[in-house]
This record gives sequence, structure tokens and C-alpha cells, in this order.
Amino acid sequence: MAKPATPKHASETDARRAAAEHGGPHVQVRALQKTFGKTKVLTDVNMSIGRGHIAVVIGGSGAGKTTLLRILIGLERPTSGSVEISGQDIATLSDRELNTMRRKFGMVFQYSALLDSMNVLDNVAFPMREHTDLSEKEIKAQVTEKLNSLGLENVEKRFPSQLSGGMRKRVALARALMLEPEVIMYDEPTSGLDPVTSRMVDDMIVETRKQFGVTSVIISHDMVGALQIADEIYLLSKGTIVASGSPKEMINGDNELVQKFLQSSGVTAMPGAAEKLSKRD
Repeated sequence: MAKPATPKHASETDARRAAAEHGGPHVQVRALQKTFGKTKVLTDVNMSIGRGHIAVVIGGSGAGKTTLLRILIGLERPTSGSVEISGQDIATLSDRELNTMRRKFGMVFQYSALLDSMNVLDNVAFPMREHTDLSEKEIKAQVTEKLNSLGLENVEKRFPSQLSGGMRKRVALARALMLEPEVIMYDEPTSGLDPVTSRMVDDMIVETRKQFGVTSVIISHDMVGALQIADEIYLLSKGTIVASGSPKEMINGDNELVQKFLQSSGVTAMPGAAEKLSKRD
């Protein structure tokens, strides 16, 4: 009888944690530009995300966040510049090579993107059925293991409509983790959630980094969440990174747009509030 691949998963996670300890950029974006016709959507975007880090790209509507995300996961090619994952420029890969590279990414979509006609088990198992030759018994065992690791016991037979917003996010995360990615991309993970559930999702992202050793890239407009969980914050405005740094650096900087984001988020309403939000273990 075939055994679930738990030892292999454990060794891969340990290897990622070891790599993270040695530092160095995992995702490196250099002089990235993207135009559609005569319209410039991204201009000279530069980012350096450490292995195992949590990076949050903040920006308002129309800033270019969605286009940047699509380029980072290889769904769009840049007009110029490079996107390096572990030193390999994905912008130069062939379509076939790019399909292989995408296995290194997991994606958690804005509204979870769970299939309503499938139960939790089938939603989470979907990528394994598509991309592996494992038996149904092995797949089900790994799905249950992943769900349990995210605090989702005995939910396999439920449907998305029977889950809370926070639970749907965790199911979507379980699905994203099934192929053991190196990088998890989150598209507006707290959009549409109440403040309490939003903070629960933030905690989930941090715990996932600790548990699975992944690098996390978050596209968001939630400055409160960014201050709580990010190692690096990038502020994107009109297709350009106009400010970047650690939460404390962003708080203490003098960038006018950063200060407007902070004020609109309410984190400077009380003395010291922003600094308290940015203090993490």
C-alpha cells in the first residue's frame, strides 16, 4: 500500500526554512515595465523579497496591482525588465518552461475562488488530480492532512456556501499549498471581510509562513494588516513604487502618500498607534 508523501513534504519544508535562514532575495523584480498599446501600466518597478519573507504591495484602485500580480505569476509578460525567482528570470522562459515554473507558486484569490459545485475535499484536491499521478486514497490523505494543519478538521464534505469567510480563505490556502509551492501569492486576502476576520486572515498568513517555510507576496489595500505582518511594504501608485521599507520605516518616513494611507486607515488617530501595530514577534 502506497504511503502519503508526508516525509517528503517535511524535508522540503525544512529545506526552505534552512534557505530562508541564509537570506538573499527569493523574488527579485528589476526595472519592470508593462505597457498595453500606448498606455503605461507599470514603470520601473523594483522589488527585492527575501526568502521566507512576507511582502505586501499596497496601492489604491488603478495603481497597477493586478497587472503586477499577473506578471509575478507568469500570466503576463513584462514589456521590459525582469522577474527572477531564485535567480531565474521567468520573463525569458518559453511557455512550456513557464508552465513548469508556475508549480512553484500557490495562489489565494481575492474571493477564494472555490467552486460552489464541489465540496471542500474536491476543491482542495483539484490541483493534485490535475498535476499528479497519485491515487485517490493518497490524495484524500494529503488533503485531510493539509486541512487539519490549517485548523480545518472534518470539513471535507461541506460546500463553500456552508463555510464562514475566514474558513473559505483557509480552504483556498489549503488548495494553494497542495503542490508544495515556494511562493504563495495572495490577492486582496482581506477584501470584503470584517475587521476581526481580516486579522484572523493576517494571522493565518504569518502561521503559514512559519509552518511551511514559504515566501508570501500579498497584493492589498489594507495598511493595518500590512503593518502587522509585513517584513517589507511596497507602495504602488500610478504604476510606480513610490515608497518601500519595513513597517517602521514606512511609519517614520515622510512620504506624503504613505502618510495619507496611514491616516485613512485610522492607525494614527491615537499617539503611538502606528508603532504598536508594526511591532511583531
